[in-house]
Amino acid sequence: MRVGVIGLGKMGKPMTRNLLKAGFTVVVHNRSRGPVDELAREGAVAAWSPAEVAQQADVVVTSLPTPASVEEVYLGEHGLIGAARSGQVLIDTSTVSPGLSRRLYEAAKERGAGFLDAPVSGGPAGAESATLTIMVGGDAEVVEQAMPVFQALGKNIHHVGPSGAGSVVKLVNQLLVAINMAGVAEAIVFGVKAGADPQVLLDVIKTSFGGSRMLERALPLVMERQFQPGTPVNLILKDLGLIHEVGKELDTRLLLGALAQEVFKEARAAGFGEEDMVALFKPVERLAGVEVRGHGTRTA
Repeated sequence: MRVGVIGLGKMGKPMTRNLLKAGFTVVVHNRSRGPVDELAREGAVAAWSPAEVAQQADVVVTSLPTPASVEEVYLGEHGLIGAARSGQVLIDTSTVSPGLSRRLYEAAKERGAGFLDAPVSGGPAGAESATLTIMVGGDAEVVEQAMPVFQALGKNIHHVGPSGAGSVVKLVNQLLVAINMAGVAEAIVFGVKAGADPQVLLDVIKTSFGGSRMLERALPLVMERQFQPGTPVNLILKDLGLIHEVGKELDTRLLLGALAQEVFKEARAAGFGEEDMVALFKPVERLAGVEVRGHGTRTA
């Protein structure tokens, strides 16, 4: 099976390497040529456009930063849809609206190709270790056809429903990530300012009802003052904007989502947009006059 990968950023590049390790012939394309040339030296086949990838691959995986870039790669000039053929499978792992996923599904169907919305969770670390959670929306027979590719990329592969369902589940996940991250920052800074040791807070709360995977990920990084992304503040803000657009269409209340969005905007305004989302701690620390560290608290 020949697999194409379009979008060779923090997720797409390690995903490509795992596909190569799994024995696939991999055809790659990226807007900037540096990652293409790098992966070509590692055994991938370089392509110059999405259409060229589609012409050479049985399955094409896209990992792109914005809905606009997804539309361009699929529907633009020299795009995937125009070059798609019967029996081919197109897989989008990007975070986009369910409506866009369904539109691409219909466009692919007209060409006789299958389309799956298959956003992922686990970040660059999960992409590198091939332990991603993959949330797949689409036809069951197409999911089965693509399963060897998914198994090379992730550990937890879930067929969550028809076209668009994967994108819905990913947006729910991102909403919970944002709300939880904002809550963790506020609660821990509150506790530290009140005199609690952050390591004690982590040890106790992770086995209590207030515990969460976000707490277990974020607090060790903050205690070590490690803010390199990871998943940057700006990326979560992009997802929150998309969530609020969809929420408006659905007429659903997103009060906590709106508050989380303001907290993330505060971090961006303070200059932390390209840092990992755990940088949400920094503005809260500044306001409280404390700094959360592994060996206790320092007055900021």
